[in-house]
Amino acid sequence: MTMTPWTPYCGPAPDPVDVLGRWNGDPVLLAALGLLVACGVFLAVQRRPGSPFLLGAAGVLVLVFISPLCALSSALFTARTLHHLLLLLAAAPLAALWLPRLRAPRLALATAVQAVVFWAWHAPDLYAAALSNDLLYWVMQLTILGSAIWFWAAVRASNAAAAVAGLLAAMLLMGLLGALIVFAGEPLYAPHFATTLAWGMTPLEDQQAAGLIMWAPAAAAYLLVALWRISELFRRGEAARPA
Repeated sequence: MTMTPWTPYCGPAPDPVDVLGRWNGDPVLLAALGLLVACGVFLAVQRRPGSPFLLGAAGVLVLVFISPLCALSSALFTARTLHHLLLLLAAAPLAALWLPRLRAPRLALATAVQAVVFWAWHAPDLYAAALSNDLLYWVMQLTILGSAIWFWAAVRASNAAAAVAGLLAAMLLMGLLGALIVFAGEPLYAPHFATTLAWGMTPLEDQQAAGLIMWAPAAAAYLLVALWRISELFRRGEAARPA
């Protein structure tokens, strides 16, 4: 049987011996992220509001695309899941806090678009295509990040009740995708069929671990933010109550 030669953007899958030396030296990416960091530092020196959020988002992007996590995501679907969740749950909300507040949140649409984008890129055939074509890889990354920034910006701009509804919907959709991956019963992601054994996992075990991460901690992140927004309602109720 002939194996498809996967050539992911982050390079061939590393083994545990050499992974820590696998930093991404793409000059175009380094220049882009360096410019983003420089912009954040300049705004921080100018004491512009929100500059720490921009620096935080830039730091997450460096971790995701420059550090050995990038190479590790070529080997393990679990690492790819962590990579995507850092975009969704760290870089995107930080970027949303830095950007100007939306005037028309359109939270329901943003929630739907984020879910469709994330689910689509985890369809096995589309996922495999993204790991064999650099242009498609960057379309995947930018659409995941962009849709998540829109979602978090809409959550930020919405009232507490609407924000909680959007966050709970995102939680359920993330948990459902994770559960489907966990209970698939067979490995789905061909780029990792020959790369997980070096890490002590079968492709199915790697896939199940990734699904569990989506199902539990990733879904719980949305729940925690929803609970925080619910607490706003109680705080406002207490403030409005006559003494």
